[in-house]
Amino acid sequence: MSKNLKICFAAALMLSAIFSTGCSSKKENSAGAGKQTEIRVAYWGAPSEKEIINKTISNWGKNNPGIKVVLEHIPSGTYTDKVLTEIAGGNPPDIIFCEVNIFVTFFYKNALLDLTPFLSGDKGFSINNFFPEVVSRFTRNGKLFCIPRDTAPFACIYYNKDLFEKSNVPFPKDNWDMNEFLATAKKLTIDDKGRHPGDPEFNEKKISCYGYWGWTWHNFVYSYGGKLVDDIDDPKTCLLDRKEAVDGVQAFVDLSYRHFVSPKPDALTNSGMSINQLFIMGRLAMFQSGIWETPNLRQLVGDKFKWDVAMFPKGPKGKRGFGTGGSGYAILKTCKNPKEAWEVVKCLAGDEGQEMLADTGLAQPANRKIAGGKHWAGDLNPPQNKKMLNEAVKYVYYEPFHPLWREASDKYIGPEMDLIVHNTVPVKEGLAKVAVKVNKILKQK
Repeated sequence: MSKNLKICFAAALMLSAIFSTGCSSKKENSAGAGKQTEIRVAYWGAPSEKEIINKTISNWGKNNPGIKVVLEHIPSGTYTDKVLTEIAGGNPPDIIFCEVNIFVTFFYKNALLDLTPFLSGDKGFSINNFFPEVVSRFTRNGKLFCIPRDTAPFACIYYNKDLFEKSNVPFPKDNWDMNEFLATAKKLTIDDKGRHPGDPEFNEKKISCYGYWGWTWHNFVYSYGGKLVDDIDDPKTCLLDRKEAVDGVQAFVDLSYRHFVSPKPDALTNSGMSINQLFIMGRLAMFQSGIWETPNLRQLVGDKFKWDVAMFPKGPKGKRGFGTGGSGYAILKTCKNPKEAWEVVKCLAGDEGQEMLADTGLAQPANRKIAGGKHWAGDLNPPQNKKMLNEAVKYVYYEPFHPLWREASDKYIGPEMDLIVHNTVPVKEGLAKVAVKVNKILKQK
């Protein structure tokens, strides 16, 4: 994966993190109340989440004076190592915030408490209200280890409505396909003389507005019918060297080097501008990411132009597929007061917090009822079509559930993809190398 793609993905992950310490550490027992039980929560998250988390816990604490919640913020870059160090050192938190891929690490460390008994004994809480896809990710061998808070398909095509109208191009619809997508991107890519790709005199070195940019090459693999591995839940063979995967990655690379509708990686780096800056300046008509871009765009775009999102297009044969994120809360096995911790988990992943996060546009609720209600699907703040993500969840692909997958991705997939997206190594050749190396790692467990 190129440096820019890594930065974008890291930014994407960081926008799903950072809480605050101190919200309930100031809470005192009410008159006549007994001794408080302290529950420590380790988390990472975006600054926009601080107020929401504090308010959620503060409101909950008014009716639960016997539990003192201590929120412990750990920077996202050191989060996993820090929590593992605390566990090894005998000073672990009680509850941890789990992103869907970080969850794999803690599961294989045998650190998480089975929450299934709590579910069966709690008549007021139903996991059936949540999207089954993210529930399944947090379930192993029939046991649930994490309560989802949000889900995050990488399925959003953000688009500048004003640029579409100016070029007399119809707005994208959720059921569009790759051919329609490419045709649209070409119509919205313009050089300094107002010419489009396909025009004999089009100058790809002097593009004033690009039609598209995206960082998730995985989406192209899935949309072309390919997969990363044979079985996400029990991966044994890397499939990136198969024809469908090769065709998908080739289509991704061709956007920059054949069709000229997307900035080349080096051109983007040399410009000194981010994708968001290009979009806000009206120099990029569409870009692909997750819904977490919304709060920033609401603030920076303001009334400059109208914008919305459409679902990532179907592949040539009608297939859909998106990578995905998401997060939730888990209780560690070392927790001395799991009953009280369960009540805190229900608060942190509960309706109030999910509704407030939905209102900001930052996170798609994991609870289907909230996602389908006024705080999400019925919310008219931009992007108005965010409700399409409730359908997109059906087509998500999580990263392979293997303890060494991140190592394989960082050591082999990332570096080789960096060469591929820079058009330095042919797609087929590069992916063949990746498959051989990743297969060796998949044999370890």
